[in-house]
Amino acid sequence: MKGADGRVRIGGAAAMWGDSAIATPQLLEVPDLDYLMYDYLAETTMAILARLRRRDPARAYVGEFVTGVLATHLHTCVERGVRVMADAGGLDPVACAQAVEVLATELGLDIRVVAVDGDDLLARPDVFDGAGVDLPTDVLSANAYLGARGVADALAAGAEVVITGRVVDTALVLGPLVHEHGWSWQDWDRLSAGSLAGHVIECGAQGSGGLFTDWADVPGWDDIGYPVVEVAADGTFVVSKPAGTGGLVVPAAVAEQIVYEIGDPAAYVLPDVVCDWSQVTVRADPTGPDRVLVGGARGRPPTGQLKVCVTASDGWELDVLLAIRGIAAVDKARRTADALVARTRRQMAAAGFGDYREVRVELLGAEAFYGPHARAGDTREVVLRIAVAHDEREALAFLRSEAASSGVSMGPGTRGHFGGRSASRQGVALSSFLIPAEAVGYPVEGAVPLVGDTAAPSWAVSMVDEPAPPTGDEVDAVEAALVEVALVELAWARSGDKGDTSNIGVIARRPELVDLLRDQLTPQRVASWMGHLLGPGSVVTRYELPGLDAFNFTLTEALGGGGASSLRSDPLGKAYAQLLLELPVRLPGEH
Repeated sequence: MKGADGRVRIGGAAAMWGDSAIATPQLLEVPDLDYLMYDYLAETTMAILARLRRRDPARAYVGEFVTGVLATHLHTCVERGVRVMADAGGLDPVACAQAVEVLATELGLDIRVVAVDGDDLLARPDVFDGAGVDLPTDVLSANAYLGARGVADALAAGAEVVITGRVVDTALVLGPLVHEHGWSWQDWDRLSAGSLAGHVIECGAQGSGGLFTDWADVPGWDDIGYPVVEVAADGTFVVSKPAGTGGLVVPAAVAEQIVYEIGDPAAYVLPDVVCDWSQVTVRADPTGPDRVLVGGARGRPPTGQLKVCVTASDGWELDVLLAIRGIAAVDKARRTADALVARTRRQMAAAGFGDYREVRVELLGAEAFYGPHARAGDTREVVLRIAVAHDEREALAFLRSEAASSGVSMGPGTRGHFGGRSASRQGVALSSFLIPAEAVGYPVEGAVPLVGDTAAPSWAVSMVDEPAPPTGDEVDAVEAALVEVALVELAWARSGDKGDTSNIGVIARRPELVDLLRDQLTPQRVASWMGHLLGPGSVVTRYELPGLDAFNFTLTEALGGGGASSLRSDPLGKAYAQLLLELPVRLPGEH
């Protein structure tokens, strides 16, 4: 159902499982809205659902989508002709769709609900045997990332609510666009443009001012507007938000979302198309405020392969949080951590357990995340976080018990377990690989294997030591004419994750700064600045997006395993851009 202007309007109502309840009602007030999309799934979410399914097979989908969102808003959606797309099906889209049907009956609604499945490969060992893949032991889930075809087919069959399992996030927008505009599955440029529209709104309010570098300029966080894309038949689209809401839709904020969680911008691989977003442009739309026009996406045939994500049981983990206040709080916290780890190691050994697999100590409030760039000296208040992993759950009971004793036997001003005694949780290992789409039964057209580096220019370094700068009188004279500023004064940035890889997209605030950033924001400097967060085999690669005056950096082995596999307090790299934005950049004084 297209508006009078021929555009299809889709609202991004959820970025994750647990996103705000304010999104749906405000989006339902958008004139001529055609679709709502809810993106609940991520690698971490799949791990959570896998844990839940093991305990209760009926809890393998996002139940709150049915009992909360649809129970409250389905009647309004039907009245206003708004169709709903959601990957809330998780590990059991059929059961989720059946629950929606039961709800619709209870509400007196006669609607068609369609489940899109086929992504769950756990019961299909032949797929892995044929691909030569050895699965880990004790697999919890194994899902292929499907594309938009199933969503488009469901809409063509008359579905008013489409429930999927693991599809790529952009499929929830591309499917409706193919259906409404009648795009061919070989119209690569439009498929890429529709995927870009999905990419901009798949993370909810991140596309309308959320997480923006210039956050102080974003009004109304209490009622932040969730994004809407208005997509024309040629694939160009306007990003907007509901009238009267908070948030900010400006070119820089939209550009930040475009560079979020991508790798090579000239070869962003999806099941239905390989996207080239390197020449994408954003500009203010002249029809009104909080409207940004996006165009320039290009596409190529898909690779014929699908990504498969596997979760498996991997030991046990425990987080302990202790509040430590008073004189020399940082020193007390470090000594407390050392004492608790040493004490529990002795107790585990005496009981016949092996050592911890991993121990991570973080002093939250003392800039632990910043490593060598930390500015805080001593402070009078920190939260001590001790995260440990062990093969056996029973071994973690020692730290869980002993942490409480710190409140009466170690440093003054210590409150043990101020959030309550922590519970151990099953560790989850994430792994991913590519598999032929035909082995899964997913149709592709005109598949062309992706070969070589397609971005220009891009380069990578694996070192984390920045080369020593040149010296000499001439250099000293040049240096004297320069001023040093933080990168944030010259650029916006956004960071995210793909498994154990973090990406940081950096966008020049003005076109004339691009050459300066290219010269100084090298992979070597980024690797050196972020080095305390990188693994021994980490590789930092830089790509360019000339259309956005931007660069994208990928940092492998940067998240301690990433997602549910990481013991870090930021396993998703959300703060990595904030760290990079403090990188000193030297420039002539006239800038």
